[in-house]
Amino acid sequence: MRYLSVNILAGLVLAAATSPARAGSEPAAWSAVVLPQAQQLDVEAAATGFRYRVFVSVPASPPPADGYPVLYVLDGNAAFPVATFLARSAESRREVTGLAPPVVVGIGYPGADDFDVTARRRDYTIGPDDRSDAATAGGAEHFLDFIERELKPLLAARHPIDRKRQALFGHSFGGLFVLHALFTRPTGFTTYLASSPSIWWQDKRVLGELPGLIASGISPRVQISVGALEDNPPKGNHPPEVRALMATRTMIPAARELAGKLQSLAAFRDKVVYHELAGEDHGPVWLPAMTRGMQFFLEQP
Repeated sequence: MRYLSVNILAGLVLAAATSPARAGSEPAAWSAVVLPQAQQLDVEAAATGFRYRVFVSVPASPPPADGYPVLYVLDGNAAFPVATFLARSAESRREVTGLAPPVVVGIGYPGADDFDVTARRRDYTIGPDDRSDAATAGGAEHFLDFIERELKPLLAARHPIDRKRQALFGHSFGGLFVLHALFTRPTGFTTYLASSPSIWWQDKRVLGELPGLIASGISPRVQISVGALEDNPPKGNHPPEVRALMATRTMIPAARELAGKLQSLAAFRDKVVYHELAGEDHGPVWLPAMTRGMQFFLEQP
């Protein structure tokens, strides 16, 4: 009888702890959600005057002897909360896995939108002259300069960072930008994570930059991923002209071919992974791509 009473009491305590608060006990006002271990800062690029919102999450655990690894994610307004959750998960398992959790840096734009369509097209695409006034497109070189010359020094001055373990993640136009950075500045990062890269841009112009990477003799680690459903007929009520345009912008064949080309090179043979993610379309595929990319990056030898 005593045993039953103790269990009944325990059940009542648990029920009270998990029951919704009554109206009279609710707080006076709702408060904004705070992302753990995260800060943000709006920064103006010195060379262009373009404004960026920089999100940073730093592990709570002490840095390794060489500093924290760093993961930079494009489309930071949307991608940063996901990436920093993955980083916190990695930190909670570090004693078991032995993997050091990263600093996560999200590069986004002022405002409440998850994706700034105009700004990302301006910053992530390449053009005939990337150093021209790239107000609408073709500004990848300007944006890469901002990351290398302004953002990285800003972060290194505040946090202990391992310069030998830095990764860049981007999706769609962001994936195109990741490939451009890989081909033209392969020492900028040690891991390049290209999710559904828009290789089709300007008749696959970015592939013309690949010989520069090969000639450099530098071989970073690379992940290229696409959704297995990306080249299926688009869902929704799109006009015929839009459907026809989308049919010319296939994603899978070019990504698969590029990954195979890199894997065939001796210097890249064990450094390139390619994923065709089952059941995934272009829009949401960046989520599993980032999950796999985080693991691929943290397992860097």
